[in-house]
Amino acid sequence: MKNIHLPIPFWKMSGAGNDFIVIDHRQPLIPKERMADFARLVCRRKFSVGADGLFLLEPSARADFQWRFFNADGSEAEMCGNGARCVARFAYMQGIAAARMRFDTLAGIVDATVADTEVTIRMPPPHSFRFDRQVEVAGQLVMVHSVDTGVPHAVIFVDDIDAVDAVGLGRQIRHHPAFAPAGTNVNFVGRTEGGFRIRTYERGVEDETMACGTGVAAGALIAAAKGLADSAVDMVTSGGITLTVHLSSGQDADVAQVMLKGPAHLIYKGELTAEALIG
Repeated sequence: MKNIHLPIPFWKMSGAGNDFIVIDHRQPLIPKERMADFARLVCRRKFSVGADGLFLLEPSARADFQWRFFNADGSEAEMCGNGARCVARFAYMQGIAAARMRFDTLAGIVDATVADTEVTIRMPPPHSFRFDRQVEVAGQLVMVHSVDTGVPHAVIFVDDIDAVDAVGLGRQIRHHPAFAPAGTNVNFVGRTEGGFRIRTYERGVEDETMACGTGVAAGALIAAAKGLADSAVDMVTSGGITLTVHLSSGQDADVAQVMLKGPAHLIYKGELTAEALIG
């Protein structure tokens, strides 16, 4: 791809199995008009690095830095909970920000605290709650709840989470007219003795992912609103990692603060060459 300054240093990071490519882009390396294609090419599995998404860290006038976040299909997204935790650890380890930091996203300012491999973020205020909506899928009615935790999420409680066709059913709900035109992420939540298990079909990845931070937050918020949970809420992701959501209420019982805590791991560091971008 022309006008891209190669090779490009990058870090491969994992937030509970949600994997990302993270690049320090404070000195521009990729033209804005090429970012979406660049993300799509480097996120391809088997042909390039492979990841659920790409983060480019850039300067910010009102925070320690800002990001540009692209899903694996090249679409730009407002927020990513596990990605935010990975980006925070990257920024701390690179000396871009202190252990307590603030960074700017399309969903608003995110506060983060890094403690070794554990990272806690304050999520943007949730909004657009909707409960007990019956959505017809393949001739059957499915009870769906929804909330926006930086990106839109549908939440479905199920009795047997292992038996759910997370990809097939998730894809149909993700594209359902009820969630048009933007579509939605889809979360299937099952209760356990110690908390909950969750499986997520992610918009933009267009598949089930090993974890989804905004989805975990959505599941916890809906569970709490339905009287099934209090803060803190433990959610075990598809990758077997537990993420914890702490909820606090403000006036009129509105959720004032959503904190997401879990691991963010550095997998490897490398350099992207022109051959990583062969389409």
